[in-house]
Amino acid sequence: MADSAHHPLALEQFLPYRLSIVSNTISQAIAADYQTRFDLTMTEWRVMAVLGRFPDVSAREVAERTAMDKVAVSRALARLVKSGRVIREIHDEDKRRSVLRLSEAGWTIHDEVAPQARAHETEFFAVLDAEERAWLLRILEKLSA
Repeated sequence: MADSAHHPLALEQFLPYRLSIVSNTISQAIAADYQTRFDLTMTEWRVMAVLGRFPDVSAREVAERTAMDKVAVSRALARLVKSGRVIREIHDEDKRRSVLRLSEAGWTIHDEVAPQARAHETEFFAVLDAEERAWLLRILEKLSA
């Protein structure tokens, strides 16, 4: 029980916690479908989304672009390579570096999931008017910087 000697954190008012809750709620709603249909984790989908946008990048670059843990990205990539959804090749100029890109099977999944993800985003944005959406995006840009 809290007393005057303790100063409990009002977690429900703490910005990082609130952002996490919103992020998790949105991500889980989108993930529910692709997890069931494609046996794809949220981390794997995020890796695939990055590779769809930025092909021929390294695992390190994927981790940097997603701000995800390198170990989680590595595990997701191993599973995606094993399932044939991602192709890993040695870089032409730097033989120590591997580059990653979606395979045809990966693109097939990507091209089904991406429009659904956009539709979910539109649905979540629908509770905001145009000005609120613009402000939210501006605020997220500032907080990300």
